[in-house]
Amino acid sequence: MSLLVVGLSHRSAPVSVLERASLPADAQVKLLQDTVAAEPATEAAVLATCNRIELYADVDKFHAGVVELSTLLAQHSGVGLEELTPYLYVHYEDRAVHHLFSVACGLDSMVVGEGQILGQIKDSLARAQELHSAGRLLNDLFQQALRVGKRAHSETGIDRAGQSLVTFGLEQLARGGDVQEWARGKKALVIGAGSMSSLAAATLARAGVAEIVVANRTFDRAERLAQILSEGDDTDVLARAVPMESVPVELTRADVAVSCTGATGLVLTAEAVAQAVEGRTPAPPAGGDGPTPGGAARTAGPGAQRGGAPATALGGEDGCPLELSAVQGTAGFSVLGEAAVAGMAAADLEQHAAWVDNGTAGGAQRGTARPGATGTLDPAADTDAIAALAATVATVGRIPERRRPEPAEEPQRPEPVLFLLDLAMPRDIDAAAHRLAGVRLVDIESLAQASADAPMAADVDQVRRIVSDEVAAFGAALRAAHITPTVVALRTMAADVVASEIARLDGRLPGLDDKHRAEITQTVRRVVDKLLHAPTVRVKQLAAEPGGAGYADALRTLFDLDPETVAAVSRAEDSTTQRDRGPA
Repeated sequence: MSLLVVGLSHRSAPVSVLERASLPADAQVKLLQDTVAAEPATEAAVLATCNRIELYADVDKFHAGVVELSTLLAQHSGVGLEELTPYLYVHYEDRAVHHLFSVACGLDSMVVGEGQILGQIKDSLARAQELHSAGRLLNDLFQQALRVGKRAHSETGIDRAGQSLVTFGLEQLARGGDVQEWARGKKALVIGAGSMSSLAAATLARAGVAEIVVANRTFDRAERLAQILSEGDDTDVLARAVPMESVPVELTRADVAVSCTGATGLVLTAEAVAQAVEGRTPAPPAGGDGPTPGGAARTAGPGAQRGGAPATALGGEDGCPLELSAVQGTAGFSVLGEAAVAGMAAADLEQHAAWVDNGTAGGAQRGTARPGATGTLDPAADTDAIAALAATVATVGRIPERRRPEPAEEPQRPEPVLFLLDLAMPRDIDAAAHRLAGVRLVDIESLAQASADAPMAADVDQVRRIVSDEVAAFGAALRAAHITPTVVALRTMAADVVASEIARLDGRLPGLDDKHRAEITQTVRRVVDKLLHAPTVRVKQLAAEPGGAGYADALRTLFDLDPETVAAVSRAEDSTTQRDRGPA
């Protein structure tokens, strides 16, 4: 067995990299075709989901296979190989089998125990079979992975360890509260009509939303999903379909929107979301600092105001030559004061001091309240402080003390009026939407962070034992199957020897009648079968053990078997397997 898997997932790569490396359906087809055309690989399958991209192959050389598969993933994902390589993982032979079985059981999912991965593995196998890129090894591997996943879900309580990504996402929108209570009576917009969007729509319908609007680029698919939802026996939701052009209008009516499309760009921009919630959010409390236009709260601390105008983030002063946003822990302080420059190098301090000095002619508009003092401060005092600090740096090489702002309480954000769930990869909804007042956004990245702290169910250990047992059994069966062509070739050679000897006997005893001839033939065959029975059974047992692959070579050498005969048997078995097998 020379099974190799190269891939990246939410465990190895940040969402931003996964998003860029995602493979649409046509790119997956081209990747499979190029992989089997490459020299080290004879079979290939791609498992691409919203949080993983994995390329499986049967290779004849490990190192050459790793290089080739990594290069192909980089080429087809559009992410440079040097950038992609740090996030790639590699599994080989038994470790590759263990990885896929763990994935099938939901142990490697973002939400532990979710069952959607089984359907995705089945789709991957069907695609590889359709393109004839899956041979005997990958057919056996993926079908066994499906059986192992089903066994884990039926024999254990792994389902209790986690939910589907949709359910987990809705729980995050409800802040861990009861989803049905949160969803009851809401109007939902579902963007997309694929498997994930359909699952989201069905989950929302069962949760008790009052209305579901389905938008899709192919209107017929949206209509079909809306009809299924309306005719469902377990729900009484009102469902209708709209074209994608109607999404901005429908968003203004919706309480919750779920998006999962195959689009390569954003489906909902932050501007579109802002327009959808305009006029729906309450005004900020009187006398308090409301959210900024992007929704981010300003820090209300000492020095946060200058001349009655709101202070911008560090580095936001007009004409300031420095990138002060890199200075940590100084938000809310005057960029003219000591705290703003703490930690800077001497050259930077001189540059900053020159800017402050040039700005003092502007008058009192630069006056600011120094932390811990009252009234205004002459800007020249700031210049003197910076000059003193620069002199200190020149002498001792560092700022001796770094001052931090006093903690300031952020103003409370208004309750969300629009809940957004983005299940697409790459993302459908602009991440900047989460800063908008009245909006709560949950996407793949926030789901990954939330699931990292989710408790593991006790059943997970049982599933891990199932995976270990199944990996051992699969490896033994595969090694035993590896020697089968050699055993078949040996028995074929023995049958040919028997036939040759019986023919020679006919020549020497032409008067032998049919009854005696048949008896002699049967006797010779029984002798040969008895002589071969124990060695062939034993060699299959030995070959199934780790390191048993060499027994096939020993058998071919001892009996001087023709390698081409063995290869022909193997090709015939592979041809029969591919013709008879289908997705589990």
